[in-house]
Amino acid sequence: MNSRSTVDSLFGAMQSDTFDATQCPVRNILDRIGDKWTSLVLVALADRPHRFSELQRAAPDISKRMLTQTLRQLERDGLITRQVFPTKPPAVQYQLSPLGVSVLEPLGHLIDWANRSYDQILSARAEYDSANPASALPVNA
Repeated sequence: MNSRSTVDSLFGAMQSDTFDATQCPVRNILDRIGDKWTSLVLVALADRPHRFSELQRAAPDISKRMLTQTLRQLERDGLITRQVFPTKPPAVQYQLSPLGVSVLEPLGHLIDWANRSYDQILSARAEYDSANPASALPVNA
């Protein structure tokens, strides 16, 4: 199925009287993938497994608590696996599962699009904000 027919199919489903937005798989998954830290963790794990401290160094502005929460959510969703080694203290390693590997291609397309479109988006935001100063949002929003 090509991307246009996928969009048409989703749009058609959204127009139906039985569509439940809270049960929408696209919305549900995009909530996770669009999370502030998820894509960064997935990309960090793309090359090889990492220990917790390596992941934290890859994203130095993430707190230990938030990294732990993100890793648990990704493990719960089946996108990563967690392996504990019986050492003292126990060593823990995270790696992408086959399902996690499968998200790298569409995530890569999104990252590529964001990189290509970033300047245009910033320009559009600046234009909007100058025309609507009372509703201006922070730069990173």
